[in-house]
Amino acid sequence: MKTPIKTPPLTTIKLSYEKIKGRDAMNQSKNDHDKPLNDEIKDELEGLSENAENATNTNEANEVEDNEETPLTVEELRAELEKVQAKADKNWDTVLRMKADLENQRRRSEKQVSDAHKFAAKKFIEELLPVVDSMEMGMAAEGDVEQIREGVALTKKVFDTAMEKFGLEAVEALGEKFNPDLHQAMAMQPSEEYEEGHVSAVMQKGYTLNGRLVRPAMVMVVKN
Repeated sequence: MKTPIKTPPLTTIKLSYEKIKGRDAMNQSKNDHDKPLNDEIKDELEGLSENAENATNTNEANEVEDNEETPLTVEELRAELEKVQAKADKNWDTVLRMKADLENQRRRSEKQVSDAHKFAAKKFIEELLPVVDSMEMGMAAEGDVEQIREGVALTKKVFDTAMEKFGLEAVEALGEKFNPDLHQAMAMQPSEEYEEGHVSAVMQKGYTLNGRLVRPAMVMVVKN
């Protein structure tokens, strides 16, 4: 940065020049012998005024030059471009990796859902197989009606145990007050054994799965 040239203010110099010029005009007739001196002072003041204006212009030019930024060279621009390109490449690689991870996660999720649908009943089937075995043994067995009845009862017990493991329960209906949420009335008849509005007979059992109704019980309702 260039050092500004220190000169008297231009306004001060102009005022001094005008003052001396006016004074010389008033004393011109009386001081003709001083004219050479006055001319010398005028020349000096005019020179100072011109120097002050030049110095002011020089200082302003120096300030403008200092405020202007130095343009980058081709090598510097190339270096900046390489930095930006490297950063962009790094960000793009990150995006590609994230996209690949999301795609792999989506495929795994789809496979898990598909497997869950395919093998959701696997545990249930495993529990039903002993029931099937018991029924096959009962069909192959020989004996009277009572023995066959006992075999069927045993098979039903195995079946009930398997259903309970999965939350399947029979709806209690006989002797209970009619509940439209659990019972389906098939007919109404008088009864001396049960109160009016209660279930007197069950035509078909109902079942709930984990508290949700699967099938309502078909019942006869007392109406005296």
